[in-house]
Amino acid sequence: MNKILYLSTLLVTIIFYGCATSGPGINNIKAELPNSPVSSEIKEDQIMEEDSTVAQIKEEVAENNNQAESEITDDMISPLIEKKETIVATGYAVVSVQNHDTASQQRLLAIRASKLEAYRSLVEQVYGQYLDASTTIADMVVMSDTFRSKVEGVIYGARVVSINPVGDDTYETTLSLEMSVVKDLRKLYLQYLARRNS
Repeated sequence: MNKILYLSTLLVTIIFYGCATSGPGINNIKAELPNSPVSSEIKEDQIMEEDSTVAQIKEEVAENNNQAESEITDDMISPLIEKKETIVATGYAVVSVQNHDTASQQRLLAIRASKLEAYRSLVEQVYGQYLDASTTIADMVVMSDTFRSKVEGVIYGARVVSINPVGDDTYETTLSLEMSVVKDLRKLYLQYLARRNS
């Protein structure tokens, strides 16, 4: 950006210099000076150098603009999820509903349940979720409306970010998974589906 600003400033300076040398005051000074072939050759050389400098500046500005446009296009094309380095999932579980007599064992079971819920959320983000919906209408009245969801997949390489109590009776577990692992998991899953369907 600084290079473009510098080149633009130089181009404007050269244009103003060219306008200043073609004004009426300069013509009067030129009339008073003796015409010599050496000075005219020097002026022609200077003009040629200025023209080549202006052409070079224009080329560099055009190259920088093209490069900036290509970078913007690449950023706009790449999907948003690919820009993330990790995906994060959170699971929750209630302590008091766990099936055990002692409070400490209930806490451990709640932690385990919240971790499994976080894994389920990771599977949803990596592979998606299968939904099956059924609606029955009779006499313009909805008789039944059912939804079924199914999540299936394998997760490895997940990292436990935190396990925290939330309030008095809930545990929260947060997991993260690197995008490089996500890409590998998706490739393996597609290969598995291809083998199963063939």
